[in-house]
Amino acid sequence: MKVEKTKLEGCVIVTPARHGDNRGFFSETFSTRAMEQAGLVSHFVQDNLSRSAKKGTVRGLHCQAPPHAQDKLVRCLRGAILDVAVDVRHGSPTYGEWVAAELSDENGSALLVPAGFLHGFVTLSDGVDVFYKCSDHYAPETEMSVRFDDPDIGIDWGMPSDLATLSGKDGEAGSMADFVTPFGLDGGPRPT
Repeated sequence: MKVEKTKLEGCVIVTPARHGDNRGFFSETFSTRAMEQAGLVSHFVQDNLSRSAKKGTVRGLHCQAPPHAQDKLVRCLRGAILDVAVDVRHGSPTYGEWVAAELSDENGSALLVPAGFLHGFVTLSDGVDVFYKCSDHYAPETEMSVRFDDPDIGIDWGMPSDLATLSGKDGEAGSMADFVTPFGLDGGPRPT
């Protein structure tokens, strides 16, 4: 398993080995042992699958607040996405900064998005399946979101924002300027 650090502490790209032959390939996409040996989050309690029909579909930017904050391990099983994480940990030197990774069925990579980060993605092709593991269960009462095209964050989604296909909920997300982070530096609750 290859682990690539990003400029955001704790947010890493994980690419499992692929063993191929004339039939195709085999890949161990997740191993608690390998994650622990790499010093990464390895406890997940829920798997999610989203399907997006059209290129240019944006999902995000989302997070769940403590006590139901989630670490996510995100991979693309079909098609390709630009996966994005934004640091929203109070006191972090990279607060408000973002990283992006192209995840696809071709490259097999995953992005580990720790608690304390907003997460979102845009589909780069039609017919995209995104699979992600979460370290806590879905808790809608703790959901928070920021608009994907917020100018204070300045994410380059690779397309004009008016061409994005959004859910009604994502289209009504608030601004980064109005976002009050509930996260401390460790991704847990912000100290009071």
